[in-house]
Amino acid sequence: MKITSIETIPIKVPIKPEFAIRSGRGGSHVVSPFLLVKVHTDAGITGLGEVSCTPRWSGEDQVSAAHFIKTYLAPLLEGEDPRQIESLTAKFRLGVAGNFFTKSGIEMALWDIAGKAAGKPVYELLGGTVREFIPTKWSVSGQEPDKAADIARWAVAQGFKAMKVKVGIEPDKDVARVAAVRAAIGSQIKLGVDANGGWSREVAASTIERLYASSIYFAEQPIPPEDLLYLPELRKQLKVPIIADESIYSLQDAMTLAHLQAADVFSIYVGKAGGIGPARKIAQFAESVGLKCTVGSNLELGIGSAAMIHLAIATHAIDAESYPCDIIGPMFYEDDMLVEPLPIVAGKAQPNSKPGLGVELNEKTVEKYRVC
Repeated sequence: MKITSIETIPIKVPIKPEFAIRSGRGGSHVVSPFLLVKVHTDAGITGLGEVSCTPRWSGEDQVSAAHFIKTYLAPLLEGEDPRQIESLTAKFRLGVAGNFFTKSGIEMALWDIAGKAAGKPVYELLGGTVREFIPTKWSVSGQEPDKAADIARWAVAQGFKAMKVKVGIEPDKDVARVAAVRAAIGSQIKLGVDANGGWSREVAASTIERLYASSIYFAEQPIPPEDLLYLPELRKQLKVPIIADESIYSLQDAMTLAHLQAADVFSIYVGKAGGIGPARKIAQFAESVGLKCTVGSNLELGIGSAAMIHLAIATHAIDAESYPCDIIGPMFYEDDMLVEPLPIVAGKAQPNSKPGLGVELNEKTVEKYRVC
């Protein structure tokens, strides 16, 4: 089997207005841009991939992703056996530096082909399931306290047992928002906070201390990733675990964080790591040095969410039971791009048993959201 061509499709999908994201990164996230990827083969098998194209987050957009795939990555892969995933993804560095989300779109498509060719779901190629389902948590936007509390109540009513609140916007409002959410959900629901690097070094410690009254159980990315050397000091001051998110993309980032003793938990993404394989290597490294991992989210659509499900369902080193994952992206959108929605419900994400990633695009819906 050989790769014949790689096709890309840019789309923009609106987020449900009630779930529009406001976070410590600034602004409001109401529409998500993606680049869908189709890796075609001479065997008639097509692998599906998805690139999250949010430049404020990753520095990658639909234009850059499509350009790098067409100009640099596709020429490296065409004519090669798509099932040789490890050797093919090693070639990516010959084409272009960084751009992990772009590379992950191709890498997950290679896993999709490998599974389809073998007649097995990707999680079986990864060694089989290690859990019946993946516990997930809801993400409450950085809205005014009353609105945030309404969202949190809705999430509990749906069945979520854990959630996090977006903070890092303004300390007093952050504290009020988290307090309102805690009052709305009661004491039995796990509650964390995610600053997306929005607090300064000076503000982070004092604000998190104020949040103890709301019984938070983690603080995610409290300070900017550029302030990495301050993170170990902050960690020593806090009574709750620190989850590193924007600070970790690669295995090398994970090694640095571990060496500095800068975090308790790594939030890994298939997209952020550059694919299923690289993300799994980070999780396995973390386990080897006594750290935990969860799966974060860039509000992926169905293909990206499927890739994360296969990773988490088959990787023991991802401690989803202690730190529920953020595999909830499809719940945020007005439309689903898949023919059959993924088995994602409140508090739980599961794979289906179909070969590959187990997803099929609804081409009519894709055309509805295609952009030039």
